[in-house]
Amino acid sequence: MAKYLAQIIVTGAQILGRAFAKAVQNEIQASQHAARSRQTGQVNNSDAAATSLSGISLQEAKQILNVSDHRNVETITKNYEHLFKVNDKLNGGSFYLQSKVVRAKERIDQELQTTEANSSNSSRNVEEKQ
Repeated sequence: MAKYLAQIIVTGAQILGRAFAKAVQNEIQASQHAARSRQTGQVNNSDAAATSLSGISLQEAKQILNVSDHRNVETITKNYEHLFKVNDKLNGGSFYLQSKVVRAKERIDQELQTTEANSSNSSRNVEEKQ
């Protein structure tokens, strides 16, 4: 009986050890990838700032609202309203999911405002040069 118990404990410890080692290895790889991205300047500072403010990336926001083009305001609004209603607490929905939908809409709106500001600044620069 003690022999079997010892085997179960040893096997469990081996499984946990492998899982922990794999998690550490994945974390190291992710850290190295982020460091390489910072060194090569692949990270757009405005995107990183917007993501840190809203807590959600643009890609994640597009996935939540099920849109491929974040400039299609009509589809975004339609999907947002549907998902917001479906996840309403009064309809048996989840407040957590409803808040994720709201954050996704806010993140896309923030991206649209940034895009509009950049395009208006660039059009002003072109007018000033002429």
